[in-house]
Amino acid sequence: MIRSIAIDDEPLALDIIASFCRRAGDVALTVYSDPVVGLEAVRKEEPELVFLDIEMNGISGIDVARTLPAGTFLIFTTAYARFALDGFELNAVDFLHKPFSYSRFGTALDKVRELKRLRKAAESADRRDGEIMVKSEYRNVNLPLSAIRYVEAMDNYSKIWLSEGDPVLTQMSLKEMSDLLPHGKFVRIHRSFIIPVDKVSKYSSRTVTLACGVTLPVGRSYSADFRQSVGER
Repeated sequence: MIRSIAIDDEPLALDIIASFCRRAGDVALTVYSDPVVGLEAVRKEEPELVFLDIEMNGISGIDVARTLPAGTFLIFTTAYARFALDGFELNAVDFLHKPFSYSRFGTALDKVRELKRLRKAAESADRRDGEIMVKSEYRNVNLPLSAIRYVEAMDNYSKIWLSEGDPVLTQMSLKEMSDLLPHGKFVRIHRSFIIPVDKVSKYSSRTVTLACGVTLPVGRSYSADFRQSVGER
């Protein structure tokens, strides 16, 4: 079961999400119409997934999303499509534009299921002497974490740059790669880049230079997480 919480100040919207979750069959849902109470419940219960509206009685769902516990899967549900870019900047799994169908809802849930699977695989990989497995050109490739210089987004693909040999191109988004790689050892610094924390040579508020000599940009919305990760080395 996917433990989840929905926060929306519209009771009808919560009813629809609850109905869709029951229909899905593998989602345990609790709903909150008060965003303050809902956020407190998220902090206490630590659900795997949060469905979150954006415009709620003067409270911004974007601001609420910034305070969610690390590792929480997030799906925005809103009537305001103009907020989609902000949502994906916050690593939202998906953005459901109201009114959405059960089919579209199911697509978003499938993404969560896959990310959950990848996270479990990452935990297993961490136990297997620090390796990950990715699919590249119809074959599975095992990569030692220590060999990864950085990961770069290439449209719907990710290019994994290695300390030796050619880079590996995999049909995984950077979000999926972020969930696959172990937290604390790798950090996303930009919408286009993930780096290994232990390979940071020097950094500023706008750039980071790796031990291999490559300098990459640090996105403003990722700066705080990056600095925290570097500070925890």
